Amino acid sequence: MSEDRTAVPGFAVHVADAVLEAVELEPSQIVAGEPRVSELVLSESEDGRVVRGIWQMTPGVVTDTEADEVFVVLSGRATVEFEDGTVLEVGPGDVAVLTEGARTRWTVHETLRKVYQATVDPVG
Repeated sequence: MSEDRTAVPGFAVHVADAVLEAVELEPSQIVAGEPRVSELVLSESEDGRVVRGIWQMTPGVVTDTEADEVFVVLSGRATVEFEDGTVLEVGPGDVAVLTEGARTRWTVHETLRKVYQATVDPVG
């Protein structure tokens, strides 16, 4: 969505039909397969700390360092493994909370689409 939503008090998007834009993964993040990531940022706070959007990944395995995030899975299935041994199995209708700085390994079994809100520390 390239339209400016900052001037409106609210809006709605049909998540299943939203067109997402490709996001390049760092080659070092890819552990297995040929996963592709895409995203649509719906809104961002003026200071850039809070981002809301739609994110999708095709099957494969990647590593990541998480933001402070809450997300709801709309479709697909994934296993999220944390360095401390915690494992999350997520699928349609699941809500998950991630802690900033957590190191994870995402195994996407079926293309995963989620809606998220993430809070990040400003670069400084």
